[in-house]
Amino acid sequence: MKIQLLLTGNELMSGHTVDSNSAMIAELLANKTYNIHRKVTISDDINGLVTEMDLISQQADVLIVNGGLGPTVDDLTAQALSLLVKQPIEVNRTAANHLQQWCDRRKLPMNDANLKQAQLPKGVEIIPNPTGSAVGFCINHNDCLIICTPGVPSELRLMMEQTIVELICQRFPNDEYISTIRLQTFGLGESSLQQLVNKELTDWPAEVELGFRAGLPLLEVKLSIHNTAHQALQKKCYQQLQEKIGDYIIGENNCTLASAVIDLLNRRQQKITTAESCTGGLIAASITEIAGASAVFEAGFVTYSNSMKQQLIGVDPAILLAHGAVSEPVVLAMAAGAISRSGADYAIAVSGIAGPDGGSDDKPVGTVWMAWGAKGNLQSRRLQFNASRQWFQQIVTATTLDLIRRELSGIETTPRYFQKKK
Repeated sequence: MKIQLLLTGNELMSGHTVDSNSAMIAELLANKTYNIHRKVTISDDINGLVTEMDLISQQADVLIVNGGLGPTVDDLTAQALSLLVKQPIEVNRTAANHLQQWCDRRKLPMNDANLKQAQLPKGVEIIPNPTGSAVGFCINHNDCLIICTPGVPSELRLMMEQTIVELICQRFPNDEYISTIRLQTFGLGESSLQQLVNKELTDWPAEVELGFRAGLPLLEVKLSIHNTAHQALQKKCYQQLQEKIGDYIIGENNCTLASAVIDLLNRRQQKITTAESCTGGLIAASITEIAGASAVFEAGFVTYSNSMKQQLIGVDPAILLAHGAVSEPVVLAMAAGAISRSGADYAIAVSGIAGPDGGSDDKPVGTVWMAWGAKGNLQSRRLQFNASRQWFQQIVTATTLDLIRRELSGIETTPRYFQKKK
C-alpha cells in the first residue's frame, strides 16, 4: 500500500516556512506500520495542483494533500480538487456550521473570507478540525483516497491523531506488527552511541532494530521489533542500554528535559527558579511551556544588564566590577539571589557571550558560566560552545536543564559533555 504526500504553498517553495508537517505525518503513520512512499512540494498554482493530484492519484492508494485550505485567494486546494474530480464547488453545510461555531466561540462575525473555507467540492467527506477554522475533507479518485488537510501543524497533529490515521487504518488494514521503544537522550551523539553498542554490546540481536533520530537538543534512540516473539529480546536490549547509558536517558516517548525536571520536582514537592542573562528567558520558557509547570515554578528573572542583576536578584556590584558579568562569582550570586528573592528550592543561572560579537581573549564568544543546585549547595561550570547565537541559547538551556535533572535524580557521574569540553 502506497501513501504519498503533496505539500502546497509558496512559502514552502521560497524557504520562508520550513516543512515540519511531512515528518509529523510520517511519524504518526509509522506508529501504525504505514510508510510514506513519496512526497512532492508545489507552489500555489491551480494548474500545477490539479496535474500533481491527478498524477499521484494514479500511483498511490492514499494521497495526503497538506495546505491550501485557508481563507485567502492563494488557498487553492478545494478548487483544484473540484477540477480534478469534476464536481462543483458548493457550500458544505457541515463545514459552514463548524465555521459558525468557530467564529461564535471567538465572538467574531462570519465574513466572506471565512465562508470560503466552507466552499468545498460536492460529495467530499468532512474530517473534523477540533481547533482550527478549516475542516479537512476526503474523496476517492482513481481508486485513491485523497485526504486534504490544513497546514497549521498543531491542527494537523490533532486531526491525524484523532481521525486521519484511523481512517487510513480502516480503509487499508495492515497486519504488519511493529513495537518500538523510544528513548529520549541528551549528551551523547549518534556515533558515540553506535560505537558503544558495537564495542560493549557485541551480542545485540538482529531481531531488535536500533535506530536514531537526531534533533536539537535530544537524540532519540529507537528499539523496534516486528514479531511479538521478540519482546523479551527487546526488553533485554532496553535493560542493557539502561545499564550503559542510563544517566543520559531523559525518558521515553515524547519526554523533554523540561518535563523530566518538572516530574522530579513534583515528586519532591519542591520548586525551581531561574536567573538568565545570555538565554534571555529561554530556560523559563522551556519549563513553562509544559502544562502544570506552575506547581514547581513561580518566578524567573531575566537580568540582561548588570544593573538589573543588582536590582532584581541582589548581585553585589563589587563582584561584577571585579570579575565581569560572565564569571563564576557572578553566576553563583545570580543563582543564590534568585533563590532568595523567589523562595524556590533550586535555581539555574546562566551568564555568557552569545555572539556574534562581544568576546575577548580570555572570554571568547560562546563562553558561558552556568550555576545550578539548591541553596547552600550550588555548583558552577564554564563551557564554550562555538555556534550561532540561536543554537548557543538552545544548547545552554538544554545543558542547564540536564544538570538540574541529574542533581534531582541523584546522578553523580560526570557527563561526557564536561569531559570533552574545557
